[in-house]
Amino acid sequence: MNDPTPTTATSFHIKRGSAEFRRTTLAMFAAGFATFALMYCVQPLLPVFASDFRVRPVSASLALSLTTFTLAGSLLVASAVSEAWGRKNMMAGSVIGAAFLTIASAAIPHWGAFLAVRALIGLVLSGLPAVAMAYLAEEIDPKSMSLAMGLYVGGSGFGGMSGRLITGVLADLAGWRIAIAGIGAIGLASGIIFTSSLPASRNFTRRTLSIRHLARSYAAHLADPALRLLYAEGFLIMGGFVTIYNYITFRLLAPPFSLSQAAVGMIFAVYLVGVGSSAWSGHLTGRIGRARMLPIAIALELAGALLTLSGTLWLVIAGIALVTLGFFASHTTASAWVGAAARGARAQAAALYLFLYYLGSSLVGSLGGFAWSSWGWSGVVTVIALLLLAGLALAVRLATLPSRRAEVM
Repeated sequence: MNDPTPTTATSFHIKRGSAEFRRTTLAMFAAGFATFALMYCVQPLLPVFASDFRVRPVSASLALSLTTFTLAGSLLVASAVSEAWGRKNMMAGSVIGAAFLTIASAAIPHWGAFLAVRALIGLVLSGLPAVAMAYLAEEIDPKSMSLAMGLYVGGSGFGGMSGRLITGVLADLAGWRIAIAGIGAIGLASGIIFTSSLPASRNFTRRTLSIRHLARSYAAHLADPALRLLYAEGFLIMGGFVTIYNYITFRLLAPPFSLSQAAVGMIFAVYLVGVGSSAWSGHLTGRIGRARMLPIAIALELAGALLTLSGTLWLVIAGIALVTLGFFASHTTASAWVGAAARGARAQAAALYLFLYYLGSSLVGSLGGFAWSSWGWSGVVTVIALLLLAGLALAVRLATLPSRRAEVM
């Protein structure tokens, strides 16, 4: 599991079609799957937490928001820490550690203690997303990079869907504690697959952690107007997306729909739409450019949110699917644009984007609970619409900035 420092100047890169490429992509798919399943498994259970622990919906949402909040803050230093600890070591420890914590959380009887463990899970999980892209960039042949990254993203999306769907179904059959323990066990198995499959780093060189250098990199990125807008976009689009998924369960479990927990869990299968939309948006962006693709994607997310106001179940499901399609397309476009617009230190540029992205998930995802308690679903959709309208305005502004030169690259 160790990451040896290369002893020669010759770099070895893993190429598509090789046994090591298959091992690497299997490992990264498993890691992405585990990370997002462990993170989002609680989302369909928020109404259950509100009932069992006798807390308000906004308090129930903390089961997810605290995880993404601690993950967001930790991302800013996790990539730098991996320079000293080693890529594989940090990723393996993140996945396996979070899996054990998830299993342990299923037995916790008190709400405060449960939230504390969920916050710790976010801290531990930060080592995976912060380091995965760096590992792939160092070890994979550039011509094979798109496929390797696509499989990692696909595993992440599939894990996010599976975590929501499996817990929804298991909670109906055996209770929420068994459901969370089951997801923890799946995450542990995925972590073992990751650790045994991923080749040791060959192109990694250990470096001393320098807070001063890290701070300088972040300051330089924040001085770029285009990057600042892209970071704000991450906050807005993720905030709207998570808020939909946090509170749609409350709506679907209540009249007039009155669905079972298992049925609500099955609806999360529309997440597969998002997994496919990442590839679709990447292809379309190559034809029309990021400056055009981003507002189109945000508009789709907004249209889906408005569609969920319907009192007809199939239209609500269609709205959730459209929100998912638009979100994945906008996130794919914005995150790729960050890499194109950054002038060096791209790992730190990506970390800042992910920080604002998960901060939006944490803050807006919980604040949406006040809208639900005060004004019902129309209040939630109003909050989301305001966020996405702001995102559209920023996308239009982004297209006029000098850094637009990078948008077709």
